[in-house]
Amino acid sequence: MMGPGMGGHRQSGPPPGAAMGGRPGGPPGSRGPGGFAMMAPVVKAKDFKGSFRRLLGLLGPEALLVAFVLVLGIVSVTFAIVGPRILGNATNILFDGVVSKQIPEGVTKAQVVAGLRLTGKDQQADMVESMNLVPGRGVDFGALGGLLLTLLVVFVVSAIFGWAQSYLMSGVSQRTVYRLRGAADRKLGTLPLSYFDRQSRGDTLSRITNDIDNIAQTLQQSLTQLMTSLLTVVGVLLMMFTISPILAVISLLTVPLSVFVTILIARRSQKQFAAQWEQTGRLNGHIEEMHTGHAIVKVFGRQPEAIAEFDARNEKLFQASYRAQFISGIIQPSLNFLANLNYIAIAVIGGVRVASGQMSLGDVQAFIQYSRQFTMPIVQTASIANVLQSAVASAERVFQLLDEQQEIPDVESPAHVGDIQGRVVLDDVSFRYEPDKPLIDDLNLVVTPGSTVAIVGPTGAGKTTLVNLLMRFYELDGGRIMVDGIDIREMRRDDLRRTFGMVLQDAWLFKGTIRDNIVYGRDGATEEQMTAAAQAAHVDHFVRTLPDGYDTVLDDESSSVSAGEKQLLTIARAFLVDPPILILDEATSSVDTRTEVLIQRAMAGLMKGRTSFVIAHRLSTIRDADTILVMDHGRIIETGTHEQLLSAKGFYADLYESQFGEALDEAV
Repeated sequence: MMGPGMGGHRQSGPPPGAAMGGRPGGPPGSRGPGGFAMMAPVVKAKDFKGSFRRLLGLLGPEALLVAFVLVLGIVSVTFAIVGPRILGNATNILFDGVVSKQIPEGVTKAQVVAGLRLTGKDQQADMVESMNLVPGRGVDFGALGGLLLTLLVVFVVSAIFGWAQSYLMSGVSQRTVYRLRGAADRKLGTLPLSYFDRQSRGDTLSRITNDIDNIAQTLQQSLTQLMTSLLTVVGVLLMMFTISPILAVISLLTVPLSVFVTILIARRSQKQFAAQWEQTGRLNGHIEEMHTGHAIVKVFGRQPEAIAEFDARNEKLFQASYRAQFISGIIQPSLNFLANLNYIAIAVIGGVRVASGQMSLGDVQAFIQYSRQFTMPIVQTASIANVLQSAVASAERVFQLLDEQQEIPDVESPAHVGDIQGRVVLDDVSFRYEPDKPLIDDLNLVVTPGSTVAIVGPTGAGKTTLVNLLMRFYELDGGRIMVDGIDIREMRRDDLRRTFGMVLQDAWLFKGTIRDNIVYGRDGATEEQMTAAAQAAHVDHFVRTLPDGYDTVLDDESSSVSAGEKQLLTIARAFLVDPPILILDEATSSVDTRTEVLIQRAMAGLMKGRTSFVIAHRLSTIRDADTILVMDHGRIIETGTHEQLLSAKGFYADLYESQFGEALDEAV
């Protein structure tokens, strides 16, 4: 049986060798030197704000959990930020103890300060005065151990909350994407066939796979990292200002420089990465084409040319990749250079302030750690903004799919469909794919139950379109189609399509056993019924010659069976369904002459007592049809039996004579 969207409609697709996904070539998110994610060139959303709000709206069902994740992030970042301050206090205890040990016991701190001032060492006196000294005692290892233990607990708690944040956010993102993927899949089931006519299959698949995966990665990784980075920047900045406003201002001066350098280099590297991915896509396309047509390449002796082309494209990829990796590798050394300049400024100014007693050594140490923590989140935030832009663009593409106009809904009170007899009436039917290009106009046809109607005509005459209208894959522009006196628009689509059995020219089999493929259209079919259908379609014999018989597993491309055998399996599927109305679209085009004769005999028995529509190009296969409709430009120009149409010496007779003449020429 054929599902929606599998009719013989026109299908546009990507050119041979083109990448089916949204990103050509290399893997997205590959990292250049320095650890910065060099994403594919950002495709900006047309409506960033609207798409971003809608993307955030997807998190609505998870709002409470997201708020809890934010709380966990605040706790984790707070503990992580407190750590350097505690470590600074530990440094102060250690430094104070070392200095205290050098002062003789019994001498007070005030005496030491006074002695230094008398000798003109005012700066050292200020430093000693600001320190917590106990002359002669040395390092207080008890207090030092307590602070180090506290520091360990702080870092462990920060890590635990960070892990919990990542764990919960993973669930939030995956459930959100699960719902989005389900919505997209349900949408595909409601889209009219016209959508698949105008949209390439590769692009649709890319929206469901690549774009949704891009959204998932962003929600899971980037949002968590963005929250953590922003909280870290705010928290670290507050701690830096509490320690030393002057040093905090100095550190802030390096931020715009770091962001500027990152953006400047990233823009240049993105161009090179774009070239790298473009060349990778071309190389992959060449390899795919040469692999697929390997036998043809060998037959025509084109291996040297294929190898030469591969070498040329491989060289272009090498040059583009070399430049991309080199330029992206400059980012980290450049940022390290700026960070080192900031470190020197903090060390010099901090040392002077320690010597003057305006800061403690532990505060300088803590500030240096904070300065290291401060720059990286800002750079990460800039990188995340880049990734987020790409994710919003992907979300916009998915939203475009979800917003596509779907099939006209079934009527609220559908007509009851009982036992279908098979009377089909087309009354003044009109249809066109494009408003300004008429295809079918004022088509009238009455098909009596149990009769066989053959539809012939040149390519583009409207034969397959007529079948798609019967199945209601397209809506009529005018007129009506009735089955047993019921307008098909008054039926549920599922009820209508269950009355039809269809065998297409392009055999479709899915990955699974041969048994699964045959019983696909009929749930609960018994082994005897399945075997009888296979025998009727003359497929039983060759299946039993396979090692696993009906349990033979077909791969994705069904390469283990021939094209003719695949066609036989689809015919067996139609036999098993046993529908009241049959549609056969060149059903025997892929089988040999002997098998075709057998199938024609079997189908004669299958079509007996059933209304059948047969689309045929080989006119020799429809001689026994009750009625032959000759179509041209969407109109029925001739009607009659095979003998009647031949004797009329019209369009059909010309078609028949041309095929018969070609056969004679081939025989000669």
